Amino acid sequence: MPITFRMAERKDTALILEFIRELADYEKMRDLVVADEKTLETWIFDKQKAEVLFAVCDGIEVGFALFFHNFSTFLGRAGIYLEDLFVKPEYRHRSIGKAILKKLAAIAVERGCGRLEWWCLDWNKPSIDFYLSMGAEPMSDWTVYRIAGDTLKNLAQSE
Repeated sequence: MPITFRMAERKDTALILEFIRELADYEKMRDLVVADEKTLETWIFDKQKAEVLFAVCDGIEVGFALFFHNFSTFLGRAGIYLEDLFVKPEYRHRSIGKAILKKLAAIAVERGCGRLEWWCLDWNKPSIDFYLSMGAEPMSDWTVYRIAGDTLKNLAQSE
């Protein structure tokens, strides 16, 4: 089954949200999804803060990757941060995830980026094993920190 790729267009906003919800279901985090089509359309297409790549088989979008650029001061250049990668369950074990990562690596190289990186949930052993098989290295010396919601608003308004 040949895999092709295409970048998302504004008319794909509902499809992007569908993939996000399917990923959230897989990660047992569906209750955390507050994104809606209008918000996604604004941030992805109007503000151009992220891009979406679809993997397509036989005219059907079977996987997606949502990514954006970050910046490494040590490398002095941008990188690509992969926020979400998801392949529909019925299309897994067909090298689609590998093809998506390969395509993202090609985009990173084409754009002169210094790296491609992402996070993975600690319990997600199938994905961890897959990433390790691709040569990815876990960043065990780093801890992710986050400020969000009311804490973010309070910090922004503090003196």
